[in-house]
Amino acid sequence: MIKNKSVLAITLARGGSKGIFKKNITPLNGKPLLEYTIEEVKKSKFIDQYVVGTDDKETKQVCNKNNVNVIDRKPVKDTQTTAEGLLEILNQLPKYDYVIEIMCTNPFKTVEDIDSIIKKLSKSNGNSVTSVTRIWDNHPNRVKFISNGILKGFNSEEDPDKPGWRRQDLSPPAYVRNGSLYAMTYDQIVKHKKRLTLKTIPYIMEAKKSINIDEPLDLLIAEHLMKNENN
Repeated sequence: MIKNKSVLAITLARGGSKGIFKKNITPLNGKPLLEYTIEEVKKSKFIDQYVVGTDDKETKQVCNKNNVNVIDRKPVKDTQTTAEGLLEILNQLPKYDYVIEIMCTNPFKTVEDIDSIIKKLSKSNGNSVTSVTRIWDNHPNRVKFISNGILKGFNSEEDPDKPGWRRQDLSPPAYVRNGSLYAMTYDQIVKHKKRLTLKTIPYIMEAKKSINIDEPLDLLIAEHLMKNENN
């Protein structure tokens, strides 16, 4: 609990995935990807209950090995939204004050990030907090589109030769959700059936912690970093 508010943490770990077969339990540096999240969640001083929602037998086995509660999900369709997946879990559990979705595709997040986003939700006047990371080369002012074979900027006043377009000069700083952590009040997700609101508060994470495993290349990068983090 935090300030007398109960905290439920959920990881949605379906069996199907397109980029990597059974991505959520694919081996990374000698253990299933999901286990990196489980290990950090267990260190939290605020989480009262942690469950993994899955439709996959092998994922259940990983959870059982790590003494994690499992909630059975119906076979997950690609059209199901994440909010719908969370509500499917919440409908099988008692009410908690806060709901924290902890994605298992970010193996570098730590308990510090998990507890920090819970504290941020507790201190805020909003109903939701989400993790973000700063973007540099992909800043909106540098993003292009092609029109009639010509490369153009979304900023109609862009002059590619004028000063101030270096990555370190771009302003204001731009951020993107890194798909790691979502924190919300129970009432927010149940009433609005959405994880985020128009008053969502950001929790900033560094680039390394924001590595998201979607494709085989992501696995190679993550494994290289893990094996060489002391160097």
